[in-house]
Amino acid sequence: MTPKERMAIPPQAMPEQDAQVRAHNMDEVATGYTAEMAKCEASRCMQCPTKPCMQGCPVAINIPGFLAKAAEGDFAGALKIIKQTSLLPAVCGRVCPQEKQCQKFCTMGKALKDVDKAVAIGRVERFCADLARTTGNEEPVVCAPKTGKRVAIVGSGPASITAAADCAKAGHDVTMFEAFHKCGGVLVYGIPEFRLPKAIVQNEIDGLKKIGVKIETNYVVGRTRKLTDLLTKDGFDAAFVGTGAGLPKFMNIEGENLNGVFSANEYLTRANLMKAYLEGQADTPYWHGKKVAVLGGGNVAMDASRMALRLGAEKVYLIYRRSLEEMPARKEEIHHAMQEGVEFLLLQNAKRILGNDQGAVTGIECLKYELGEPDASGRRSPVAVEGSEFTLDIDTVVVAVGNASNPLIPATTEGLEINKRGNIVVNPETNMTSIPGIFAGGDIVLGAATVILAMGEGRRAAAGINAYLASK
Repeated sequence: MTPKERMAIPPQAMPEQDAQVRAHNMDEVATGYTAEMAKCEASRCMQCPTKPCMQGCPVAINIPGFLAKAAEGDFAGALKIIKQTSLLPAVCGRVCPQEKQCQKFCTMGKALKDVDKAVAIGRVERFCADLARTTGNEEPVVCAPKTGKRVAIVGSGPASITAAADCAKAGHDVTMFEAFHKCGGVLVYGIPEFRLPKAIVQNEIDGLKKIGVKIETNYVVGRTRKLTDLLTKDGFDAAFVGTGAGLPKFMNIEGENLNGVFSANEYLTRANLMKAYLEGQADTPYWHGKKVAVLGGGNVAMDASRMALRLGAEKVYLIYRRSLEEMPARKEEIHHAMQEGVEFLLLQNAKRILGNDQGAVTGIECLKYELGEPDASGRRSPVAVEGSEFTLDIDTVVVAVGNASNPLIPATTEGLEINKRGNIVVNPETNMTSIPGIFAGGDIVLGAATVILAMGEGRRAAAGINAYLASK
């Protein structure tokens, strides 16, 4: 097929639930490609010799290679290529910001002068993974002979899942310690069911168990046991820390202590991990907000605002102090939120939260903003417009302005070096920390990042652990 013929193939739109229906259920929004759609979309790949898309992939998947297989209808072969470097294709195909990574560099997108018309790499990846899972055709993982070495994995998010798998495949005896009662980290407590069905995450955890990874839940390293005790007292030869960025940030404005104000972490964890939306079935209650203001402009803010609708809110405002162009959330998530009825209040920000004599939220006072000069990130800085205050009548505020690294392990581990942001400092080549035998990766090192970046960290740390144990 010539490049001209490939360019004539129309991009395959992702089938999805009707916006007004899905805004009131927890089912996945995107329903997935058919086999013919996946073949058609994969056929749009130009098969560039220089493979520019790969430079945007944090784990360097052979993207043209797997798309060529998918275009032929060999989806099992495509998945085999993906899994050479990526452990979680069903997850990454759903939640990774492909438009800012692999698809950003796609030749098709550049030829058509529209990144939205780049080859939908993530959607084809998702189809290949889903097909294997739903038909029971996932290839068994082959592990090396047992080494007699023991590795502790702290946390169970994407970085930890990847590190655990790679260490187990190397023949080590791996035990994963998770603070919650369910494994998956941010994949289960942070990302809603309607974006990432939890059965997919559970499938990955079950895959770890099949290759011998032991899992201890309700085990808080730093409280239940000190990190260093795992090595000095419990017989582990190495440890990996992937405890994420679970410390919510607040705005430090008046009224943040009122009833009805939540961090996005708590708000989403109640619904995602605790299934609080299943009233009468789940033990965890949720706040029945009718008029909800979500503060922020990232993917977490989109998740929280869309979750508010599904929890019965009649009105949801998303308040963001910059314009749509500066908004860091994925374009797809912004589009879905708007379709579902979230009202975007752009170039505005909360000044204070208002309450009544009972200490409950009754409203929010906001300021209007305009954009000034670019800041260090390259985005134009918001500048408050004096005298532009206005009030919204609301009963709930969800603060989604970012997260910091989990502070527990750094606070309870003597000799562990951290930077000024509280992130663990590691050797950039091996991901070993300042303590020999202890490695770290994911958001605890990077700060809040993406699933695929966390996976890349987990993979590099596992390689560091394997080399370290081989040298002992």
